Amino acid sequence: MFEKFTDTAVVSNGVKMPCIGYGTWQTPDGETAKNCVKTAIELGYRHIDTAAAYGNEASVGEGIRESGVKRDELFIATKHWISERGYEKTIKAVEDSLTRLGLDYLDLYLIHWPMVQKINENWEEINADTWRGFEKMYKDGKIRAIGVSNFLPHHLESLKKNSTIAPMVNQIEFHPGYSQKEVVDYCKKEGILVQAWSPLGSGAVLKDEFLAGIAAKYNKSVAQLCIRYAIQNDIVPLPKSTNAERIADNMKVFDFSISAEDMEKIANMDVLGYSGFYPDDAPADVLYG
Repeated sequence: MFEKFTDTAVVSNGVKMPCIGYGTWQTPDGETAKNCVKTAIELGYRHIDTAAAYGNEASVGEGIRESGVKRDELFIATKHWISERGYEKTIKAVEDSLTRLGLDYLDLYLIHWPMVQKINENWEEINADTWRGFEKMYKDGKIRAIGVSNFLPHHLESLKKNSTIAPMVNQIEFHPGYSQKEVVDYCKKEGILVQAWSPLGSGAVLKDEFLAGIAAKYNKSVAQLCIRYAIQNDIVPLPKSTNAERIADNMKVFDFSISAEDMEKIANMDVLGYSGFYPDDAPADVLYG
């Protein structure tokens, strides 16, 4: 388990990833995204997560450059979008993201959503073809680690059968009220590092009286409790905020430990704050229009 903010997780190929990342989903492009990323880095974050579909890669790149921190001290991740599936399109998508970010390489690149049977009966072949593009760019040194996002065990099993390099990361929705135990357990068994998008859940999670009661025991906010919950599950959380004070507060989760009893209570909560975006329902068009 991670013991301090500067600790790192190690993915299957040995690449080190800072144990808490700064997420940029729904952070408006332009000055907001640039300044938030710059602020996060100035506060001490070294792991920045974005995506082509967020529409803010260029501004994230500006924030990275304006921070003044050396590139090799940062861990930058972005994601491949559904419109770019397939080998050739994937190669171009990597280059396009690098151009928008103003970078020579990525530390992590993820398939944002799997192709699923509901959309195309050849979903396995399409995912495999996209993944071949990932493998090519990884072997060419454009990406230090490759992985997926929102993949369920059967998507991962399919990819395992149709690839030469196994996914190193799976970024999933994970927070109190939506712990995805089956997916997490599968990934841990297979040596796939799990990242948590939306580790704070929705407003319903942050306003939940049960969680507020547990957080109060540790003199912490519900947000800090949520981040700590991910960490104690050996999951890398990617909290997002555009408020500098909250960005800083989200780092302050290493001076307490949630008891085993409370961890179990949180793990057994009823569904709460779930986005409703289930991969096999192909929700990407809902998410991004």
